[in-house]
Amino acid sequence: MQREPVYAQIYQAILEKEPQRKCEMVKRLYADWQQGGLPRDLAQPVAQIDIPGRPDRPRLVNPRLVPRRSLATAEGRIVMLHSFAHIEFNAINLALDAAYRFREMPDAFIGDWLQVAAEEAHHFSLISAYLQQLGSHYGAHDAHNGLWDMVCKTRHDVLHRMALVPRVMEARGLDVTPAMMDKFSQIGDQRAVEILQVIYAEEIGHVAIGNRWYQYCCEQRGLDPQQTFRELIEEYFGGKLRGPFNRPARLQAGFNDDELTALENSLS
Repeated sequence: MQREPVYAQIYQAILEKEPQRKCEMVKRLYADWQQGGLPRDLAQPVAQIDIPGRPDRPRLVNPRLVPRRSLATAEGRIVMLHSFAHIEFNAINLALDAAYRFREMPDAFIGDWLQVAAEEAHHFSLISAYLQQLGSHYGAHDAHNGLWDMVCKTRHDVLHRMALVPRVMEARGLDVTPAMMDKFSQIGDQRAVEILQVIYAEEIGHVAIGNRWYQYCCEQRGLDPQQTFRELIEEYFGGKLRGPFNRPARLQAGFNDDELTALENSLS
C-alpha cells in the first residue's frame, strides 16, 4: 500500500495544533522518510501558511510584554523554562516549513529538516514534561511570535531562509545556552541542566545543517557566502547582530574563523 506523499504529511503536521500530537506526527514522519517510499508530491501547490498549528495558549504578545525571566524565584524558573518550551515548539514548525516549502531542493534537504523537526519535538517534550513535574504546563505564560515572523519574511527564498533562521536566530541559542546552564546549575536545578545539555548538543548540529545548505545555495548561484551574508544582515537587521558569539560552538557548527572575526568586528 502506497503511503501518503511527504509534502501532504508535512503540511498536516505543520497545521496540527495539539503539541503532543504534533510531536508524534513529526517523529513518525521522519522515521517513515528514513525508511524510504514517501513520494515527493511535487504537483501539490505550496501553501503560504501565515499561521501554523499551535494551541490557543500561550497567548502571543509583543516581545516587550513577555514576562521577565529571572531565576531568583520558583516562578521565575518556570517562566524561563516555559520560554524554552515555546522556542522548541516554534522550532518544530520552522523545520517542517523548510522541508515543505522549498521544492527545488534535493531529497537530502527534506531528510535533514525532518531530522531537525523530530529533534525539536523531542526537546519540546522534555521541557513540557518537566514543566508538568513542576506544577505548570506549556501555555501557562505569554510568549511572542518572533521566530515564525522570520519564516514568513524568508519564505520566498531558500537562501534567505538558510542564512537567517539557522545561521542567525538558531545560532544565537548557541551563544546564550551555556550561561543559562550555569545559572540553573547555580540554583541546583540539575534536571534543567541535563535538558539544556541535550538541546545544546543537538542545536549545534541544526546550525551545521543550516550552514551546509546555505553554502550549497551560494555555490548553486555563484555567490560569495560571506559577502552575501553581510548583505542579508544589512537588509534584514540593519547590519547588526547580537553578541557576544560562542566562537567554539559556532566553529563546530560550520562558521569559519574569518567570518566570525568579521561578525565580531561589526558588533556595536
